[in-house]
Amino acid sequence: MKRKCLKILGITLSLILVCSCGKVSKLKNGEDAVVSFKNSKKISVNELYEELKNSYGVYKLVEKIDDYVLHKEYGNEVTDEMKDYAKSTIESIKQYYPNDKDYLNYIQSSYGVEDEDGFKEYIYINYLRNKAVDDYALEKITDSEIQKYYDDKVVGDVSASHILIKVTKNDEMTDEEIKKAENKALKEAEDIISKLNKATDVKKEFSKLAKKYSDDTATKENGGDVGYFNKIGDNVMVDEFTNATYNLKDNEYTKEPVKTSYGYHVILRTGSKEKSQLSKLKKTIKNELAEEEKTNNKTIQIDAMTNLRKKYDMKIEDSKLESQYGNYIQYLISQATQTSESE
Repeated sequence: MKRKCLKILGITLSLILVCSCGKVSKLKNGEDAVVSFKNSKKISVNELYEELKNSYGVYKLVEKIDDYVLHKEYGNEVTDEMKDYAKSTIESIKQYYPNDKDYLNYIQSSYGVEDEDGFKEYIYINYLRNKAVDDYALEKITDSEIQKYYDDKVVGDVSASHILIKVTKNDEMTDEEIKKAENKALKEAEDIISKLNKATDVKKEFSKLAKKYSDDTATKENGGDVGYFNKIGDNVMVDEFTNATYNLKDNEYTKEPVKTSYGYHVILRTGSKEKSQLSKLKKTIKNELAEEEKTNNKTIQIDAMTNLRKKYDMKIEDSKLESQYGNYIQYLISQATQTSESE
């Protein structure tokens, strides 16, 4: 609903600009007239401005402000990354609206744009807003926070091998059939652990069993070896797998199957390293903390844009709109806080 209002407002403001720049009739007091009637009644630009200001003006004003400060901060160039972001967004919507007419109707009604070019501009601004939030979150991270994270949470890499038993199921199966398939996979994983319990050379036996039973085609021929990984950074595993591995000692294996979204795993921890120096991990830790900040701070999007507007010394000259802007920001903060409390 809000986007529709903004669309109408945008068209009306455009009309004002056209009228102001072109040939327009004048009222007795010198104001431009936007509309005239047969009985000589006229509506002035100022009257229309006051009406718009009292209704939807602050929303459109914030859009115009953000368009300026975001392009001031990041430039006007549309990067390849922005184009890819727009392309993936549009493709995801077109999955549900493959008909061009339905797609156009959707973006017009939902985003207040005229066509796909207008929608791309909307997506680009949204991309820059996200970038502003990312940068703001990074700026908030202090060296002391990085040091504490390093001391408390950073660990050295570990390496592991695994045997994966997938749960064979499909969308047509009943809950009972799915449960039976899960139990079957669980039983197979438990049987593998039983075989390992009897082995005199666990590492050799594990490799043999992985080649024979594992459903992970990418690792089974290498005895299930997944190499080294960590809890943070680019080389990470799913949480359940990671936590189970770090709870083992070198050359220990899990005594119970570990369930993940992939199925049931039997895991052998094969090695470990000392954690890297802080200087090598500082950027990675900072990114991790910034992601935590974005997750935990429910007003961060509001804070980031408010901060960026202040950076460019934004001042709303119209006192009524200035008051509305302050109320609008407080409303957004209140809504974000209430949403976080109800979750």
